Amino acid sequence: MIVLTGAAGFIGSCMLRFLNDNGHDDVVIVDDFSRTDKVQNYASKNFIQTVDRSHLLDFFKENSNKISVVVHLGARTDTTEKDKNIFDLLNVDFSKMVWAFCASYQIPLIYASSAATYGLGELGYEDRHDIVSQLKPLNPYGDSKNDFDLWALEQTEKPPFWAGLKFFNVYGPNEYHKDRMASVIFHTARKIKATGAMQLFRSHRPDFNDGEQSRDFIYVKDVVNVIYFLMKNQPESGIYNLGTGEARTFLDLAKNTFYALNLEPTIGFIDTPQDIRGTYQYFTEANMNKLKSVGYDTPFYSLEEGIKDYVQHYLKAEKIW
Repeated sequence: MIVLTGAAGFIGSCMLRFLNDNGHDDVVIVDDFSRTDKVQNYASKNFIQTVDRSHLLDFFKENSNKISVVVHLGARTDTTEKDKNIFDLLNVDFSKMVWAFCASYQIPLIYASSAATYGLGELGYEDRHDIVSQLKPLNPYGDSKNDFDLWALEQTEKPPFWAGLKFFNVYGPNEYHKDRMASVIFHTARKIKATGAMQLFRSHRPDFNDGEQSRDFIYVKDVVNVIYFLMKNQPESGIYNLGTGEARTFLDLAKNTFYALNLEPTIGFIDTPQDIRGTYQYFTEANMNKLKSVGYDTPFYSLEEGIKDYVQHYLKAEKIW
């Protein structure tokens, strides 16, 4: 069986869909299932059992000989949350428990890290192990992800295969519950539907024009395909970037959302909120050579292709994948 944590969330529920579509119904889904706004993400999918995250260790102990792989996507992902204790509990300590179990019973593990670990990109965006200890994330969320990456690299007891995936800016279906933390594409489509226009964050740096802040946007369908590739092939263990390798501007993103809605762009600018202005990344771009070097050669969705699929097949009618 496959154990999938964070299965009620955005990427986790898309992973569940992808597994179902590839013939895997033997999935145990793990999450905090108390949130009713996330039920739609998994209700129509196939799985054999739900396990509340607080009971996962007991489930592990009772089923250690049945588990073929653990895909650990559950985490607190709110980049505006400032309480380090929350991140230590949910993103670091919980992940250490999952790792320890997989190491003890020699079960492959794939877990979610984040491009937030790179901070302002002072050391670039290369998924090298030797720079992890030098990275300077910009918020407690990024710190928690980097803390666990560093801890994992220091362990002598390891799963037989493990991969920590540094997700860049993931967008796509099933993020309706994420509110402020949903992708800019989600908010752009909603704003356009309501007002016919979109406002992007103004640049507060002289080296970037308004709207030309750039990120490596990756469609969630590519993310789950990479995870599945790693599950099936189990190449060299380690930390891997997961982006497209091509930074695109927020202007590109907004314009293509208008085009997907068959509208001409009407775009303005507002100040970046003070609570995130000091930790706002102006540029991210994944170096994808490591993943390619282990055999992943499926082309990624372009920003244009991903936005068109997301907007026209999901957001327009608010459908779940």
